[in-house]
Amino acid sequence: MVQFNLLPDIKIQYIKARQQKHLVLLVSGIAIAASLVVMAVLVSTVFIVQKKSISDLTRDITAASKQLQDTPDLTKMLTVQNQLKALPGLHENKPAASRIFGYIAQSTPSDASISRLLVDFGTTTLTISGSAASLEVVNTYTDTLKFATYHTANDKENEVQAFSDVVLASFGRDSKGASYTITLTFDPVIFSNTEEVTLTIPNKITTRSQTEQPEALFQEQAEGL
Repeated sequence: MVQFNLLPDIKIQYIKARQQKHLVLLVSGIAIAASLVVMAVLVSTVFIVQKKSISDLTRDITAASKQLQDTPDLTKMLTVQNQLKALPGLHENKPAASRIFGYIAQSTPSDASISRLLVDFGTTTLTISGSAASLEVVNTYTDTLKFATYHTANDKENEVQAFSDVVLASFGRDSKGASYTITLTFDPVIFSNTEEVTLTIPNKITTRSQTEQPEALFQEQAEGL
C-alpha cells in the first residue's frame, strides 16, 4: 500500500509547533503544581507545625519556671552553688601560710629563739622578734635571711631571692645574751598555693663579723640611743 503526504511543509511545521507548545504548557503546569505543593507544605510547617512547637516549648518553659519558683530556698541554693564554684579560685589565691613554720625552722640558727612572729600577707612583710646567745648570732641570722633563695618545681635552675629589705630594726644585749627584731619583705611566690617552692639556705654565711666587728658596731649604736 502506497501512502502519499499531501500536506505542505509549512503545515507540518505548524503541527509540530503546536505539539511542542502543548508539551511546554504541560511541563510548566506540572512544575507550577509541584511548586504550589512545596509552598503549601512550607506554609503549613511554618504556621502550623512550628507554631505548635513554639507553643509547646513556651508551655514547658512556663511550667519549669513555676517549678523553680516554687522550690523552697532557691535563692540560697543558687548562692551556695555559686560560692562552691568560686572555692577553687579562692583556694589558689589563698597564701599557703603553714609554710612559714618550715621556712623559719630552716633559716633560724640553733642558738637563736623566736618569741614573736608577725606576717602580713597583704603587704608581704614579716617581723621576727626573739633572743639569741650573742649579737654575732643575731648578725648571722640577719645575713642568712638576706642570702636565702628559692626555686620552684617548674624552674629548678633559677634561684630567686626569697627576702628583701632585711633590716635589723632593733637589738639589745645583756649578761644572758642578746635580743633582736628583724623586719623584711618576702616574695609572695614562696607562699603561693599554685607553686611548689623549695627554700635554699647557704651552707656558710660570710657575716659582717669577719670584717666589721659587729659587737663594737652594736655597742656604738646602743650608746648613741
